[in-house]
Amino acid sequence: MLDAFELVPNLPVLVVTTPLIGGVLTIAMGRGKGPWAWATLITGVVFYFTVLLMQQVLAAKTGYISYELGNWPRQWGIEYRVDALNAFILLTVAGVGFVTTLYAQKSVEKEIPQDRHNFFYAVWVLAICGLLGITVTGDAFNVYVLLEISSLTVYALIAMGKDMNRQALTASLRYLILGSVGASFILLGIGYLMMVTGTLNMEDMHDRLAALPDIVHHRTVLVAFAFLLCGLGLKMALFPLHMWLPKAYTYAPSAVSALLSATATKVGIYMAFRFLFTIFGVGFSFVAMPANLVLSVAACAGILVTGVTAVRQTNLKRMLAYSSVGQLGYIVAGFSLANVHGVAGSVVHIFNHAMMKGGMFMAAGAIMYRLGRCDLRSIRGLGKRMPLTMAAFVAGGLGLVGFPLTAGFISKWYLVQGALEAPHMWPVAAVVLVGSLLAVAYTWRVVEAAYFQEPEGESALVTEAPLSMVAPMWILIGASVYFGVSATFTGEISMRAAKSLLGGAP
Repeated sequence: MLDAFELVPNLPVLVVTTPLIGGVLTIAMGRGKGPWAWATLITGVVFYFTVLLMQQVLAAKTGYISYELGNWPRQWGIEYRVDALNAFILLTVAGVGFVTTLYAQKSVEKEIPQDRHNFFYAVWVLAICGLLGITVTGDAFNVYVLLEISSLTVYALIAMGKDMNRQALTASLRYLILGSVGASFILLGIGYLMMVTGTLNMEDMHDRLAALPDIVHHRTVLVAFAFLLCGLGLKMALFPLHMWLPKAYTYAPSAVSALLSATATKVGIYMAFRFLFTIFGVGFSFVAMPANLVLSVAACAGILVTGVTAVRQTNLKRMLAYSSVGQLGYIVAGFSLANVHGVAGSVVHIFNHAMMKGGMFMAAGAIMYRLGRCDLRSIRGLGKRMPLTMAAFVAGGLGLVGFPLTAGFISKWYLVQGALEAPHMWPVAAVVLVGSLLAVAYTWRVVEAAYFQEPEGESALVTEAPLSMVAPMWILIGASVYFGVSATFTGEISMRAAKSLLGGAP
């Protein structure tokens, strides 16, 4: 049936146009549950498209699918190019987008005034559209355009938390300022690359850069590389350029925190993959240039500093926000190793962390829904009152620790293996282990409060969160457990993506 309507050959563009058109139409859905139901339908359809797209990529003999918009050759038009890496990221973003939309209904009813629900869900769907567009495109300038779409919508989503806490406005403004600086750096880097190569297609950029004589001393290329590295660092919240993230995740509406923690920074890291590996290439980025040293030092410092900071937090959302910066450090440390196991660990942790942290932010949001706050004092004894919610939080925490039979263990296994294989990079393996101990510390603080302390005030009377919040939460947490027990699919995809990025077979 899909073939009859020519949907399958057009899946790369449908992944973007469906939420783009659907997001705009959400405004017309009026009040009540209409906007949420429409957003759920749109994100569900997009998720289905990404599943089909993954199947196409896995079946493709070339290892990738190319779609030229308007049938213009890629030298002049825009190419959407999907390989194992971005098919995996597309699946992650669309899947989390669909599940968090299911979760959002009750949370948004509590935190956002009803007369703004249609606007909220319109911006929500457009944010997902921007993230998917960045991931699917093979055109460098198109990356910037879609980055602006996703960024502007995310700023708006964060600011809509102002009814629960006015600090959401300052968090959004800080993200707007720093995000604009990062986007400007990325645009300048793309502009300098076009000046040198005369093209905006990523594959063509790579080929023309590789043909340049003495590229290491080409001043314009070096300036482009520096601008892109700084801009990407801001967008993926790499320590110490993470200043916007803690407040943004803490004061955003609960559903928004869950969506952003699982997708936004992951797409920033995906952009780093594309620029450092696909455009500049491993030889330039990690051999000629000291990107591996800069990134690994920043990543390891982030794991340690934000891990210690997370231990000191009393607000669950802020604790998870600092934890997210540290977990992003694992991903960056992995690809800075520039070997197969390191890059594979980085790719698989993008997916695994999205499942774990998305579910944990949902648990924090469920606590917010019942109590109006989610600090350590308010969750005392909550293990008995909200057993499913607190069990989900603890299961996600075990994944962050890297406990066996969780997805986090798979990620860290790859990362440690990659660190031990890379010359002189064994300290990265040591930092991964220390980071796990810090994760034990901040997870244990929650376990202690929820299971070993007596409830106070409202906490003694609270009941479990609604099923419409608990079920999506457990879909993500359940996935993190399942892919810790059976990691065949995620492991094979991440290894395939790593080999392709490093110049091997697709």
